[in-house]
Amino acid sequence: MKTSVFAAGLLAVTAMALPAQADKLDDIIASGTLRCAVVLDFPPMGSRDASNNPIGFDVDYCNDLAAALGVTAEIVETTFPERIPALMSGRVDVAVASTSDTLERAKTVGFSIPYYAFENAVVAREGVEMATWEDMKGKVVGATAGTYEAIWLEGKVKEWGEGEFRPYQTQADVFLALSQGQLDATVATVEVSEASGNFPGIKIVDKAPMVPDYVALITLREEYGLINYMNLFINQQVRTGRYAELYKKWVGEGEPANLTIQGVYR
Repeated sequence: MKTSVFAAGLLAVTAMALPAQADKLDDIIASGTLRCAVVLDFPPMGSRDASNNPIGFDVDYCNDLAAALGVTAEIVETTFPERIPALMSGRVDVAVASTSDTLERAKTVGFSIPYYAFENAVVAREGVEMATWEDMKGKVVGATAGTYEAIWLEGKVKEWGEGEFRPYQTQADVFLALSQGQLDATVATVEVSEASGNFPGIKIVDKAPMVPDYVALITLREEYGLINYMNLFINQQVRTGRYAELYKKWVGEGEPANLTIQGVYR
């Protein structure tokens, strides 16, 4: 009995002697700056205006999160493949970058609850005979490397056993390749597809038969304090109407996608 009491007391003293470990949430507040990775070739989520200033849904979302924390937002432009490396290297604190919440990525980074959900469309080069998504079979297709769309599309090419998949660094590269005849078709979010008017000679053909692409904010996976804060922040963005306001501003009229899945607690 005496040994047990002594051991418990020793543990308590040891615990008191250890320095308190600040987490990323504390670090951000103390620094006065929230560094957000944002993809800026992905309108309406992220792009640049005529004065080269970052704009878009994700840009505003980062600004809102910074305001809630009482700090200044710093937009750090990244490509899709650079989002997680920028986070892991410490170049950014969070990514507000339309990141699909895949189980594979969750082995590396920590996800918030979804803050947006995308539907996807099939976009083809004019002159290529396509009426449905299945007409992509046997065609030369491509998408931005590492994205939800690229993973699905490359899987389809393997499943069909014909055609060719080509990965690209950015969404702009994909649409440019499509416009120039290097690709026959791609799969992209409906929002981005509808904003692809800067690239002539391409058209939306069909909806892609993909489940909604739920995207989340990400940070280092061990940063539970920051993840919990981001979850509550997203909840309040929805219940205060700010989510709907940003949707109307950047996407258009209509109801934004429901961020919950029936039968699943979020």
